Amino acid sequence: MNIASLAPLAVVLPIFGSALTFLLIRHSRTQRAVSVGLLSLTLLLECWLLASVWEGGTAAVNIGGWLPPWGIVMVVDQFSSLMLVVSSAVSLAVLIYATGQGMTDGDEDAPVSIFHPTYLILVAGVSNAFLTGDLFNLYVGFEILLTASYVLMTLGGTGPRIRAGVTYVVVSVVSSVLFLIAIAMIYASTGTITMADLAIKLAELDPGTQALLHVLLLVAFGIKAAVFPLSFWLPDSYPTAPAPVTAVFAGLLTKVGVYALVRTETLLFPGDSLNTPLMVVALLTMVVGILGAIAQSDIKRLLSFTLVSHIGYMVFGLAMSSVAGLGAAVYYVAHHITIQTSLFLVTGLIERRGGSSSIDRLGGLARLSPLLALLFFVPAMNLAGIPPFSGFLGKLGLMQAGLQLGTPLAVVLVVGGVVTSLLTLLAVARVWNRAFWRKPEDAEYPDPVLQSGGKTGVLPATMVGPTAGLVAFGVALTVFAGPLFHVADQSATDMLGRSSYIQAVLGENAPVPGTTAHRESALPSEPEQLDTTAQAVAK
Repeated sequence: MNIASLAPLAVVLPIFGSALTFLLIRHSRTQRAVSVGLLSLTLLLECWLLASVWEGGTAAVNIGGWLPPWGIVMVVDQFSSLMLVVSSAVSLAVLIYATGQGMTDGDEDAPVSIFHPTYLILVAGVSNAFLTGDLFNLYVGFEILLTASYVLMTLGGTGPRIRAGVTYVVVSVVSSVLFLIAIAMIYASTGTITMADLAIKLAELDPGTQALLHVLLLVAFGIKAAVFPLSFWLPDSYPTAPAPVTAVFAGLLTKVGVYALVRTETLLFPGDSLNTPLMVVALLTMVVGILGAIAQSDIKRLLSFTLVSHIGYMVFGLAMSSVAGLGAAVYYVAHHITIQTSLFLVTGLIERRGGSSSIDRLGGLARLSPLLALLFFVPAMNLAGIPPFSGFLGKLGLMQAGLQLGTPLAVVLVVGGVVTSLLTLLAVARVWNRAFWRKPEDAEYPDPVLQSGGKTGVLPATMVGPTAGLVAFGVALTVFAGPLFHVADQSATDMLGRSSYIQAVLGENAPVPGTTAHRESALPSEPEQLDTTAQAVAK
């Protein structure tokens, strides 16, 4: 049996789990066990999928027996399967963390009974977005995860959460409307929305139409990925949500936008037509984001700005249109999902232990909780790109690719990336010095409990355990950097070549644009040429 035929289960299992946990809404213990168990099973399936495509190459699954370009198709390649594994591993850690928080707090804050079904719907939407082979199903995946995220963001019904949720909803709806308009225009121009088919037919459109469709998709996905100047909504939206919700949002939601950018740029609009604007956007995203982070005194807002900033590294790798650049970007996406989620989970522990996430009120946490200090220090240094962590390896790969490209703008971006990395180190070092290293009484607004050396909150093992596991997973990205870079480089080669994706969906005989076979298939046969000439003479 072809393992790729089981790919739809990566979407079906979380949806089934959501329905089951909703039925168990009055049985919280069973509900937690079911949600954790089904998400663990989904992760095992996705690891199997990654191993399968590593050995066997890209595979496609036709849903309902309808062949493309008419039916829904799901495509499993090295990039999508890697994203599935990393996202589900992170989602599982956050779910266990939220479950521990719920058991400790009596389900009074974030992990209320509706949390588990909604969370599994979010996971299903993310998996669907990674696997889909057509634009409309990608739109459906976005809408599934966004609808779930609206509920998760407003859990608790506090004023700040409702206000942040309204902003988030408005921005998401604008992005979705732009995406839907782009889909309608693409279908009107080509008669298809299957991405493998579009890779062939979009190349036949006139350049002006191609450019319009290209820009529409870039803007729609740019909002979802939070690239500058379309990132204004994120720092105000994410920090107000409960800690586990903020963590999974920071780790996954913007990366689904990045995934859509990578997939459409490499498959539908190959070449370097908009590489220069993308590089400018990448530079501005890095610099403006990190400058915003330095100005923050709240750890959650600081991390939200670093999240925006480091999206710039991924866009930089994409804009180079080279195997080295795109491969480094793929590795960096996996790294950033893990590290950013880890830091937000640690921030939830800091808030619980110190009573606040403001560095103006914190101090002495390294003495009060050495384990918490270690859990913050390791991913913080990783985010800053300190050797030998995965953040350093990913950034090094991007810098080397930029220098190999050798254009003046690429060199400027390399310098901007180094400066951004140093400023990231400054930002996280500032948090370390104030919240962990200095004495509690030296805080600008000292907490009386911390000042006396007491405890403001106990750190449950069910919350510390998954956080430590995710921090260890981030370290594993360094230990296994060799195989991971191999997967990333191979996925970059396949995405830039496009033939494996197109032929997996449309068949081995499908023409690939840019090749001799495609040029020959695009030429009319001799009778057609004669017939066309005769018609012209008759007219």
